[in-house]
Amino acid sequence: MKMFNRNNILCAFIVILIYILGQVLINAGIIDSYIFLNIVVIGINIILAVSLNLITGFTGQFSLGHAAFMAIGAYVSAVATMNFGLPFAVALILGAVSAALAGIVIGIPTLRLKGDYLAIATLGFGEIVRIIILNNEYIGGASGLNDIPQSTNWTWLYFMTAATVILIKNFISSKGGRACIAIGQDEIASESMGINTTFYKVVAFAIGAFFAGIGGALYSGYFFFIKPEAFGFMKSIDILVILVFGGMGSIEGSIAGAIVLSLISLALQNIPELRMVIYSVILFLIMVYRPQGLMGNYKIKLFKKGGLENVSIKSK
Repeated sequence: MKMFNRNNILCAFIVILIYILGQVLINAGIIDSYIFLNIVVIGINIILAVSLNLITGFTGQFSLGHAAFMAIGAYVSAVATMNFGLPFAVALILGAVSAALAGIVIGIPTLRLKGDYLAIATLGFGEIVRIIILNNEYIGGASGLNDIPQSTNWTWLYFMTAATVILIKNFISSKGGRACIAIGQDEIASESMGINTTFYKVVAFAIGAFFAGIGGALYSGYFFFIKPEAFGFMKSIDILVILVFGGMGSIEGSIAGAIVLSLISLALQNIPELRMVIYSVILFLIMVYRPQGLMGNYKIKLFKKGGLENVSIKSK
């Protein structure tokens, strides 16, 4: 019965209302193909940032291989739809599960590492995935994969983004999520209290990789064409920048960071010669004057126990 409380009912209503509004605007032509392209980029960035936040922001594992999980999801989904004619729903699940399995495979031997050592290990894993793709002609090799069916639409993008945010947020509130947060705060103290730190780090890694695979499947399902360079080291850095910009350990911050940075990049497109300079200066100023990110530890709550309240922003 807890699923049908006032808070969950209102959240479900808001989610459905936003979806209907977006679909109406698309059907009316107000959201054209260019605007929708940017919405797709923002949605995928939200999925990637929120999933990396679980690994890095909450569990405290510095990962530089998130783009590799995105690549696995993108290529598995593309091959499933192109070569085997599978429905996009099946291809998306296959891509996400493949990425999660890769997260477990790399997680078990490396997540005993900490800090810079873990970052180097995950960076190496990302390069291994990229090189394998680069030299595999079955999936296009260096030339990339062409003519991927365009299956990603507003419905898939919106509900996959919403599902990522809701499911990861609920996981963080669960017993396993609290264990991950404890590990991120103090791994030694967590282990002394009986928390299986290696197990929960692998779980966080697998869940984060699963949703990164979903982001990759949505990417390949929209852009027709994918190539290994799109999932290189700099893509992982871009995701990490969004995460730090929005606020480590804040789901709301990941969403805000993805939206704001995407809009800043869009606004600077008319001045390409100064685009990266201004972009870098903005990031520098944010990190200097607000190192906790845009949202920091702030939480947006619609309800409190005991009845309907006004929308409020609460800080830890």
